[in-house]
Parts: sequence; C-alpha cells; structure tokens
Amino acid sequence: MMEVAKTIASVRGKVKAARGRDRKIGLVPTMGALHIGHIALIERAVKECSFVVVSIFVNPTQFCPGEDLEKYPCPLEADLETCEKAGVDLVFTPTTEQMYGTANLTWVTVEKLTEPLCGRFRPGHFRGVTTICAKLFNIVQPDIAYFGQKDGQQAIVIKKMVADLNMPLEIVVCPTVREPNGLAVSSRNQYLTEQQKKDATLIYKSLQNCKEMVEDGITDTKSIIAQMREILNQAPAIEIEYVSILDAATLQEIDSVDRQVLAAVAVRLGQARLIDNILLDAKK
Repeated sequence: MMEVAKTIASVRGKVKAARGRDRKIGLVPTMGALHIGHIALIERAVKECSFVVVSIFVNPTQFCPGEDLEKYPCPLEADLETCEKAGVDLVFTPTTEQMYGTANLTWVTVEKLTEPLCGRFRPGHFRGVTTICAKLFNIVQPDIAYFGQKDGQQAIVIKKMVADLNMPLEIVVCPTVREPNGLAVSSRNQYLTEQQKKDATLIYKSLQNCKEMVEDGITDTKSIIAQMREILNQAPAIEIEYVSILDAATLQEIDSVDRQVLAAVAVRLGQARLIDNILLDAKK
C-alpha cells in the first residue's frame, strides 16, 4: 500500500526500513500536475527498482520573477491517485519550510553547462534545480533517479552535478513522451488554446527537419538552424527564444554536426513557454 510522507524525517525512516529489507530505491522528482510523461518515468522506476519514491514539490527557487509560480497547477489528490495506480511505494510532499527552512544560505551551482539555452533566459533557474535535486538526493538517498529527455539541458546538468560531487546514485534519462501530433507532453500545455496546440506542433517538426537534414549529409549548423527557424515562423504567434545546435556533452556551440549534438528549441506561445530537443549523432 502506498504511503505519503510530509517530513524529511518520515521519508528517511521509511526509506531506511525499505533498504533494510534489501530494496533497491528509485526516485522520480516532480513538481506534480502529473501527466503521461511523469507516468512513463514512474513505470520505468517501478520496473527497475523495488521501492519507488515520487517527490511532489513545486520548487519556488527555480522560478524566475514573472514566471508562473503562483498559478502552477497543484492537483495533489489526483497526483496521489496517479502514483498509487502506477505502483509507487512512497510519495514525498514537503512544504517549502520543510525543504528550505527559514533562510537557505547554501546553494549548488553547476558552471558553464547552465549558461546557454534556458540559462540565458531564466537567470537563477538552474541553481534552484540543482539545489533542490541535491537536497532530494540527500534526503531519499536513491540508487537511481529518473528524469525526462524533454528537459535535456537539465538532465545534462544534473548528471554533471552527480559526477562532480561523487553522489552515489545513477541518473537515468528517459525518452521524451509526445502527443500523437508530436508535441512534447508538458504541464504547461494546459495553458494552450486549440489553435496554439496546432501551432506548437511546429516545434517538433523543426526538430524532425533538423534530423532529416543531418541524415541527408547536411552538417552546417547555420543552414540547419535557418531552416528550423523558417518552420517555426510559419506560425506568427510563436515567439522564438532560441534555436540551437550544441555539443551534447559540453553544450558549446558548434559549426558542424560532426559528433553527438543536442538540437534544442524554446518558444513562447500565448501564456506558455515550451521547450523541446532531440539528440543526434552524425556518426550513426
């Protein structure tokens, strides 16, 4: 039977008991408003681990001024039902006071990898992400933590933090879950009107076009990005933040697709900020 813990002490006690029964601990960190993308992560965790923890915490430190913290969806009862159906053992639902105390003065910062892409448009965002993930890893002490490829830069940053700080866990990055029309599943998709949802399909089309160009032997990143922008500009409502092709390991800009790369897009559409990406390897 699934349990719910609201305090750090409670989570630690329940995980300690599970580990005492020789259970393999899996963690799926979320901000709630669970959708089929989250469920895919949970199902992978349930398959690979014998005790699965899902955290539900809308982390205020990863929101920038003017972002949607106040209206971020928090359907806790529905989320708990989703977790129970998916076979979760323990859900951690802390308060902000529980996670940050009265004055949090210690932060985890990953340099360089957090500077391009979303880092340019969301100052402080990744500091909030890495700090909360470090806290959750310390509290739960999982063997494996699961993240989605949709947040590709986040996954790269978290992997680097874990490696640099010698944290004793594995980071598993699961494929992006998409709607039938190709739109990456996201909690923020609910902000979109029907027309905006149609416009948003151009994001994945631009990434697929990038993939096709590389497969056709076109490796000049400027040419590829120009074509991707043309596709996105077919919808006047789309405001492009970035279209980038970067080295998948260093997130440095490159002139030619001659290694594994991350092709990434961020746009604003109505009230929503949407991101998506694909990994490509010219050598395969």
